[in-house]
Amino acid sequence: MLDATSHRFDKLPDAPGVGYKPQHFSDLLDAPGPVAWLEIHAENYMGDGGRPLAQLRHLAERFPISVHGVGLSIGGEAPLDRDHLARLKHLLGWLNPASFSEHLAWSTHDSHFLNDLLPLPYTKATLDRVCDHVDEVQNAVGRRMLLENPSTYLAFEETTMPEVAFLDEIARRTGCGLLFDVNNVFVSATNQKTDPLSYIDSFPLDQVGELHLGGHDEDQDETGAPLLIDSHGREVVDPVWALYEHTIARGGPKPTLIEWDTDVPDWPTLRAEAERAAPMLAAALA
Repeated sequence: MLDATSHRFDKLPDAPGVGYKPQHFSDLLDAPGPVAWLEIHAENYMGDGGRPLAQLRHLAERFPISVHGVGLSIGGEAPLDRDHLARLKHLLGWLNPASFSEHLAWSTHDSHFLNDLLPLPYTKATLDRVCDHVDEVQNAVGRRMLLENPSTYLAFEETTMPEVAFLDEIARRTGCGLLFDVNNVFVSATNQKTDPLSYIDSFPLDQVGELHLGGHDEDQDETGAPLLIDSHGREVVDPVWALYEHTIARGGPKPTLIEWDTDVPDWPTLRAEAERAAPMLAAALA
């Protein structure tokens, strides 16, 4: 089989993509519809062989690939895991993806890995630490990374910077790009009773290399107020689509991922989400 690097895609297209799931392998090859690129989670492909890597190599000959990490704990207080970083470098080296991204979050404490992406306060100390970690990652893997805005459920009292200013400063100091998750904006704004349009209008969209769309679950907090959970387990809701249209009207069309990671649907259902994004992107191009 040809190595994926012999079919190199230098960038993601300004078109819909989906998070790749093995049950959709044949459908993607036979009937991709408007889906023009794929995202994988890095940690699922750090092994040495087997069917998952064989399928990924085959898909990489046809689709640009975005690698999305979930385990580096960029915002953690501890040093980055050198073994994890080495495995990531190996994956990015042979796959040569069109894009690589991680989260503005932390997920480790001492030697324990927490199965969640946890927020952090926006202070000078955390800014310095995140910038150091982003610099370390980019130097280790030899490529620019994108950093994703988080979904949040509360605000920290010690925070001294707005989230947008925090992300903008990271991009300025490290040269990294940003990944703009529209659903995360809606989730955070609902939970913290802020204005999502103001957030979008203040965001440096010129630094954004990818847009993400996904579903969320609805709950209530102890006062009965709405509490949204970023679950990636259902279709994108209409208010998030409206925010997406506002985003691309302001910042132009960009590669747009449909995330659906839990309760994964059949291919026609997932493809229909991409089909909804396609005409919005086309309108933004006009």
